Amino acid sequence: MKYQISGDPMPVVICHLENGESVLCESGAMSWMSPNLDMETTGGGAGKMFGRMFSGESMFQNRYTAKGGPGMIAFASKFPGNIRAIEITPSTPVICQKGAFLASAPGVEMSVHFQQKATTGLFGGEGFIMQKLSGEGIAFLEIDGTTVEYTLERGQQLLVDTGYLAMMDASVTMEIQKVKGLKNAMFGDEGLFNTVVTGPGRVVLQTMPISGFAAFIASLLPKKN
Repeated sequence: MKYQISGDPMPVVICHLENGESVLCESGAMSWMSPNLDMETTGGGAGKMFGRMFSGESMFQNRYTAKGGPGMIAFASKFPGNIRAIEITPSTPVICQKGAFLASAPGVEMSVHFQQKATTGLFGGEGFIMQKLSGEGIAFLEIDGTTVEYTLERGQQLLVDTGYLAMMDASVTMEIQKVKGLKNAMFGDEGLFNTVVTGPGRVVLQTMPISGFAAFIASLLPKKN
């Protein structure tokens, strides 16, 4: 699949398909396309459908296939930020935040990923449920704001404020750490917990989490009496 990502700060990925080639996307993600693309809506079974729902996606996926010649289809971002193309292989699955999946090659499977430790899920900022992308092929992810990437060595750690973790290799582990000191926790305005990610593997951070942006806008709205 050939593709191009353009646009700032509201990017779009435009995929160019050969005759018979397909692309998968979340339901309703298509922005525009050539008229020779055939759409098929699929659920893939009750388990996969509910898994997608819990991981922040719609229960159904759409498969678009070019018929009678090459075709084109575009998927636009829903929020200012980046669209990141990630190459998925059987040995390099990735874990990403809820709602990050935009589209992919048919060989990529999106499933639910549960944090092993309940405390990580409850306080880690990404929730108990995340998305896991496995299989083989290219996947396109939506990331809020600008992306910053680190490659951690084995045992190397990074402390991340909640909500800023967009994606990590499945080899990276994630735990939560309580902010030290009562005064720091109460008056530091950084929350009670931080996320600790430990290598080896790649970690992708986002500079403007939509949750933080929504909270900032809410703080500016008039309070109801």
